[in-house]
Amino acid sequence: MSTTYGTIGLRQTFASRKFVALFERLWVALRERHERRRVRAALSELSDCELMDIGTTRGEIEYVASNRAKDPRGIWSVD
Repeated sequence: MSTTYGTIGLRQTFASRKFVALFERLWVALRERHERRRVRAALSELSDCELMDIGTTRGEIEYVASNRAKDPRGIWSVD
């Protein structure tokens, strides 16, 4: 009886870990989506002249918002 209980308990633990991992991936994806929308909105409010000052164009806003870790000019900042 304890073997059956242990096996069922193991399955529940494995299933709950998978659920937690799935939930974490979903949460990260939602946070990234929110951040992309925030960046896109902030960049869209800038004038063309201001966009040129930071080295991008209106047509690159979507790329910049989706690839925040990459610099479209190929320049990497050092932290």
